[in-house]
Amino acid sequence: MPSPTNTVGSSTYERVKRDVIFGALAPGSKLKLDGLRERYNASVSTLREILNRLASEGFVVAAEQRGFFVKPVSKDDLVEIANLRILLECSALETSIMSGDPDWEGNLVAAHHKLHLIEQKMLDGDQSQKELWKRYDWEFHQAMISACNSQNLLALHGTIFDKYLRYQMLVLTYRGAPAIEDHRRMLDAALARDVDTAVSVLEHHIRKGLEHTLKAMGDTEDLI
Repeated sequence: MPSPTNTVGSSTYERVKRDVIFGALAPGSKLKLDGLRERYNASVSTLREILNRLASEGFVVAAEQRGFFVKPVSKDDLVEIANLRILLECSALETSIMSGDPDWEGNLVAAHHKLHLIEQKMLDGDQSQKELWKRYDWEFHQAMISACNSQNLLALHGTIFDKYLRYQMLVLTYRGAPAIEDHRRMLDAALARDVDTAVSVLEHHIRKGLEHTLKAMGDTEDLI
């Protein structure tokens, strides 16, 4: 969930991608250029370029002779995405913990503080800021791995995280107290430079989130 950039084309790209991730453009739906032009106030050529970019990233399907569609969802796809996230994020976390400096520690603590505050609100029943919650969740996980010294790895992780997030938002999943505890344990282990514990808790965190989302998808299969 990287921050949007300032150019007009990039801004439109971020808006379309956001609408795919957060379900405003439903899985499997046809992306008609005329309708998108009105919705995003962008030219057809710009939109075509954006949709081709999103297709290359795996959020959109470009069907020959049929146009563009939001990529459908499936349980198998979600499992593959979760396993890729574990592979990338655990590797990046290990390197980040070993390389992180005091600035990395400060950014991590600040990111966890913001996430913890909104998680407590959600735990108390306030579900009105789900998008902000996921923004802070992204910022915390990104802060943990930000010292991995690989921009390519961070970019790949960002794309996989967004694909994982699309499934979470589709079924509006929130694990509550167990997820809050996972985040606290990851923070403590990272600050203690305890690589094994941090990586173990992160993998557990992702796998439990996967289980939770798969169950929610099973409960809402008629809506997907």
